[in-house]
Amino acid sequence: MKPEADGIVSLHLAPAAGDKLPAWEAGAHVDLVLGPGLERQYSLCGDPADLTRWRLGVLREPESRGGSAHVHERLAVGDEVVCRGPRNNFSLVDADRYLFVAGGIGITPILPMVRACEVAGKPWRLFYGGRAEPTMAFREELAHHGDRVVLWPQESHGVLDLDTVLGSPTAGTAIYCCGPGALLDAVEQRCAAWPAGSLHLERFRPRDGALDGGNTAFEVELDASGITLTVGAGQTLAEAIEDAGVDLPTSCREGTCGTCETYVLEGEPDHRDSYLTAEEQASGEVIMPCCSRSRSARLVLDL
Repeated sequence: MKPEADGIVSLHLAPAAGDKLPAWEAGAHVDLVLGPGLERQYSLCGDPADLTRWRLGVLREPESRGGSAHVHERLAVGDEVVCRGPRNNFSLVDADRYLFVAGGIGITPILPMVRACEVAGKPWRLFYGGRAEPTMAFREELAHHGDRVVLWPQESHGVLDLDTVLGSPTAGTAIYCCGPGALLDAVEQRCAAWPAGSLHLERFRPRDGALDGGNTAFEVELDASGITLTVGAGQTLAEAIEDAGVDLPTSCREGTCGTCETYVLEGEPDHRDSYLTAEEQASGEVIMPCCSRSRSARLVLDL
């Protein structure tokens, strides 16, 4: 473990048996199992070419539900932890150029993307905002990239000026953004005029109010499994599917990671995730069973 900034440590994990770790690409995360009922997702922020260790960046959350507090206060060098993954729902698409916007601990999935652009010889620029410079992790590492990295500490520079950061809509530019919800919402709003598919977001928490809404029972048919079941008002769609003995990959359980994305064959989903774009939600083609429900009395899923 290594201090990277005020309240942030990097966690370096090596395989207990000395074998190579699974391969991964920029944007991937792992599930860190810290104890019974204590499982958290953290972005891989090291070098994908180095399969001898993984690096995670962990912020000590002021209102921690146990995950970051456990890492900061209880984990020690030599401790063994269980990891699941890696999974990647924030992968780097092919583009002519890249614009990265990070806020706070949202820098972690961006770091390997910068490295991937360097390896591929792709032009890129990063704007990195934080409360104050001492709270901004990996500054020394990023300093090697010169003026392609713009540090924007709010204490001295004010709020990140997104009009300056984003500029005019440009075809061929992929925008990747990760950080606090307010930053993501603002970037999403300003990118509405950009070509479709330009913006790629990763949220660590659900949008405000995303999980709100009345819960009424509904019927769901799992087409491939030949099972019809009722999702009760007090359970999630994912829980009902799992109770029926059908395998459903999940990770965050709150609609932010995209792991449980499932095709909808019939019915109208009640989307409560923070992963799909507004256009994807409006299409009704997929659903996140971990948090979303049904507007229609019946859903048919490709499970």
